[in-house]
Parts: sequence; C-alpha cells; structure tokens
Amino acid sequence: MKKFGVLNHKFMHFTGWLLVLAAANVSAHHPIEAKFDTANAATLTGVVTAVDWRNPHTHVFMNVTTGSVVENWAIELESPIILRLNGWSNSTVQPGDQLQVQGIQARNGTRQIWGETVTQMGTGRQVFTVTESRPAVALSPRPTPTWPDGTVALGSITGGTDGYWGFPSETVLVEDGVNVDMNNDGILTNLADASLVAPLQPWALGLYKNRQQRKLQDDPMFINCKAPGGVRQFQSNLGFQLLEDKENTRIFELIGSGNHNYKIIYMDGREQTGLVGGDDDNPLYYGRSLAHWEDKTLVLNTKGFNEDFWFTNGGLPHSDQLELEERFTRTNADTLQYQVTINDAGAYTRAWTASWNFQWVSGEDLPIHFCQNNRQ
Repeated sequence: MKKFGVLNHKFMHFTGWLLVLAAANVSAHHPIEAKFDTANAATLTGVVTAVDWRNPHTHVFMNVTTGSVVENWAIELESPIILRLNGWSNSTVQPGDQLQVQGIQARNGTRQIWGETVTQMGTGRQVFTVTESRPAVALSPRPTPTWPDGTVALGSITGGTDGYWGFPSETVLVEDGVNVDMNNDGILTNLADASLVAPLQPWALGLYKNRQQRKLQDDPMFINCKAPGGVRQFQSNLGFQLLEDKENTRIFELIGSGNHNYKIIYMDGREQTGLVGGDDDNPLYYGRSLAHWEDKTLVLNTKGFNEDFWFTNGGLPHSDQLELEERFTRTNADTLQYQVTINDAGAYTRAWTASWNFQWVSGEDLPIHFCQNNRQ
C-alpha cells in the first residue's frame, strides 16, 4: 500500500475517528496492579459460560462450584490485539469448556481474577499465553528511507511497505542517567527511589508517592478512559504512525493506544499558541505541536496541556505549564530514536530529559483499540 499516496485514503478513515472523540477519550491497557492484588493469588477451576472478546481486555466468564454454591467469575486477560498477535482468537475457548486459572484477585473483593495462566482441563493445554514477539531486525541496518527531495521519511514511502512504530525500548519515564527499579507500568520496587526518578518539586513528589502507594489506582486512563497524552502514547506497544502531508506542511500522528485518536504536527511556521482551554487545533491531552527539521532530526515544541490526565505511565505529575521538546531521529529503516525534554516549572525544579527507541513494524497497519468497548 502506498503511504504518501494513501494519505487521502487513510484520512477518510481518520476523519471518521472525529466522531469517536466526542463520545469517548482514549485509553490503553490499565496497570494490572491498580485493579489486582499481587499478594492475593488464587487458583480457580470451572466451566466457561461466556467469552467477551473486546478491548481494552478480553474476559472469560466461568462458573466455579464450591460445595453446593455456584459463583460466576470474570477472568481478565490481555487485549484481543495482543492475544491475536500470539495466535489466539475468540474461538480458542468456548462456553462449556473446563478451565483451571491461576492468577491474582481483584483488590475490591469482587469475583474477578487476572489470569496469569489458563489451562484447558483434560488436555492440559495452556491457552491465552502471551510472549513479546518483536519484529526481526536485519543483520545489517537498512538505510533510512528518504523522499525524492532528500528529506527523511518518518514512515513508509510511496511504493514502500506499510507499517508503524512500536515496541518502545522503555515504557516508563525516568531521567536519563538515573537507574531505578520499576515494572513496565511504572510502579517502583522501592518507594524510597521516588525522588530519584525526576527533579520533582515537594508537592509533586508527595503526589507521586501517593499514586505509587495506591498502585496507580487513581490513573484516569484506567478509571475514565482518559487519553494517553504527553509522552504516554509513546510508551505503548500498540504504537503510532507519522503520516506526512507535505502539500499542507503538516504531519498526522495516529495513536494506536486509543480510540483511533490523533494529533496534528504543524510545520508551516505558525505561532505557538497552545491553550490549556483548548481550541480547534489543540485536543488538550496531546497539546499543540509545532515542528521543524534540524538536519535529519524532527524537533517538536508541544504545549497547551491540561491537567486532566497522566502524561506518563507510573503517575509522574505535571501542571498546565508543561512544555515538551521532542526530537525524532530515524537512524535507519527500522529504528526511530526519541528524546524528550520536560520543562514544567509548576511541577519540577528544572528541565530534564529522557530518551528511548522504537522499532519499525513492517507490513502491519496500526492496531484498532477502543477503550470503552467492554465498559458499557
């Protein structure tokens, strides 16, 4: 499929996404420990009654019999997108199947369990297992693709193979050069390390610690499907695309970790007027981005964020003064370097920088993810 030639084709789909934005904001996977207690493990055996194969997470419902009491439990699993990538489908498990599930129970005491292992009784076959399968990397780096005018292509080029940027090398935001132990959702192993993560002001450090102590249960992306704004859309394996509209000197960033959400990056030299209250060009959660090229690096200035979302995994706070300098450098066909400098005098004592890489996922289009599919 042609990429630049397909901009209009994709834009027809993309304009339909605007209808979604008014009804629901974006979310990706919630942090597991926000909902489930790692200290409360359980093993359940029962009979499947239903399978809900919808984002943001698949659920299998099964009747569990204890003595003469039959109770229906919800087994929560990964997103259908990730399960499909691992070879599973909505027909893998059917009503009537007998399963044994090992996992961790919901913090609120309801009959819900995060399924760490799901085994079909009788056959002993494990189902819905997930392993990260990154695309193979070429033994010799492929050259960075360019447009006829010599500028770096941020995605695929005309006549090239479709794809998107995914598999970030980091899924958390930590100042470059700082070494702290945390999981992929950004939950610290040692709360005492909180002050090392970033140069937080005292109030922001206190709020960050509180969010950590509560295992990110207050995450608005988890509670209300709020958007993964700030840098958070760059911390998801669901990826993103950069579609260059050279005729109108702008770039569309399509965000895989939400309801087909997007932002526009302007390259026409307009004034930076990001407004916290929002305008037609500023979707609030993603800010207003202006960009220019510095040699082969795309440099963005992004501001105008509100405070109604978490701008990163792990719950680092921000204020409405947040301003990001983001730098994208495609070093070869399969690698995109990302560096962000956070400048927020409302929450941090100084500007600070973090960086990571993305891998090109060739031959695939951006996953379709809707946060509120099974929240009705």
